[in-house]
Amino acid sequence: MAEHISSDKLAALAKDEYKKIEGRIADGSLTNKDRMALALQEMPSEEPKVRARRMTEVALGYTREQAVVEANRCLQCKNRPCVGGCPVNVQIPEFIAQVARGEFKSAADIIKQTNLLPAICGRVCPQEKQCQAQCTLGKAAKDVEKSVCIGRLERFVADYERSNNLMTAPSVAPSTGKKVAVIGSGPAGLTVAADCRRAGHDVTVFEAFHKAGGVMVYGIPEFRLPKEIVAKEVESLKDMGVKFEMNTLVGRTATVQQILTEKGFDAAFVGTGAGLPKFFNIPGENYIGVFSANEYLTRANLMKAYDTDRADTPFYQAKTVVVCGGGNVAMDAARMALRLGAEKVYVVYRRTRSEMPARREEVDHAEEEGVEFRFLENPVEILGSAEEGKVTGIRALSYELGEPDSSGRRRPVEIKGSEHDIACDAVIVALGNNSNPLIPRTTPEIKTDSHGHITVDERQATSMTKVWAGGDIVLGAATVILAMGEGRKAAASINDYLAGKS
Repeated sequence: MAEHISSDKLAALAKDEYKKIEGRIADGSLTNKDRMALALQEMPSEEPKVRARRMTEVALGYTREQAVVEANRCLQCKNRPCVGGCPVNVQIPEFIAQVARGEFKSAADIIKQTNLLPAICGRVCPQEKQCQAQCTLGKAAKDVEKSVCIGRLERFVADYERSNNLMTAPSVAPSTGKKVAVIGSGPAGLTVAADCRRAGHDVTVFEAFHKAGGVMVYGIPEFRLPKEIVAKEVESLKDMGVKFEMNTLVGRTATVQQILTEKGFDAAFVGTGAGLPKFFNIPGENYIGVFSANEYLTRANLMKAYDTDRADTPFYQAKTVVVCGGGNVAMDAARMALRLGAEKVYVVYRRTRSEMPARREEVDHAEEEGVEFRFLENPVEILGSAEEGKVTGIRALSYELGEPDSSGRRRPVEIKGSEHDIACDAVIVALGNNSNPLIPRTTPEIKTDSHGHITVDERQATSMTKVWAGGDIVLGAATVILAMGEGRKAAASINDYLAGKS
């Protein structure tokens, strides 16, 4: 684990680096060799032991100098491989070129041509598996961690625009008289709402919760994605004329068919996400103190259980917490447990660190904050008190890695006779989610696959006329940017349909 460097020191280093190249930026004399010699700009963050007990954002964002230096690392490749790695085709070299010159508002405008949620994507998207994975610098170094930090630059320009009150609502075409219903206000739904509204359609978003944002408000913690940022993005949609109907559970309060007929909508998009948590189905999962990561994070994020002075949301107080899983949600749950007062938090994962699907940055942050990782272990039973019915620990097996499975990762193979107990008073299961079953169950015209995911064609159209779908309800649990990519495809298809082009 690398030593934590203070934000002040990182800022000072960036200032020194900037001074060395300031004149050459102005006269355009930086060569590719010069650019490749520039130091990668680390993301400043709060001191680990302090932030581990606070809900404030961990990553603090670049300074101006850090952003300009990092942007000048970009080689402006003519074949633009990074763009091909972006699910919404952000014009990455173009926006980075603007940052390199200090034209931050222009950079934000370029991003927003294809992505209306840059402050969110810059924080939570797995750039290292997408745009940054294609970066020429990273490939030259044979290390994606040395790619241009595209996500950090995206976040910087979005934050610059917002903090300087430069945000403007996108232009909207003249009214078409057509009505589009968007079911679910997660990243896919908000993207569809924006693109359909830009085309001049009357758009209404139906959301089951009392706040818009989907997984961005109930799943991703405040310390990783401040809810104020999500609220700002929703406000920008309202400024465009998008309407929101909250506390509306489609499939209960109204069916999709009723929305299209009784409510008079001409098209509907289903983006209800993957909200049905998976469990191990092992003995003891009914003990008090066993939670899905969904419930645990929703109580803390959407219902603000951590804010005991102002919220009455009950939460389960535990001194020792075991989190089962190796993805970003497991990291979020483990780090949240610390912030809710746990003295010890373990992450139990049946493979090793290198096979973990979680972003490396999230794993590093968790470890810095004091989360302990127990690799090559997995629970086979949850232990509890017969008298109180509460969790007292887990019984786990040890594993070793065998041959790769269908995912390409080495398969965990149990070691016979390796059973051992880990004492704890809460267990959080973070094994992923299945798709929300409510709409397919109440709308049989919409076909699903064997996993309960809505099936769609190449343009996100479902088997039901006038209905499109995208995001986690189609993909299973995926990422914000992949959901947005599906939303963009669906919106383009809806707009073509309503214009009589398909």
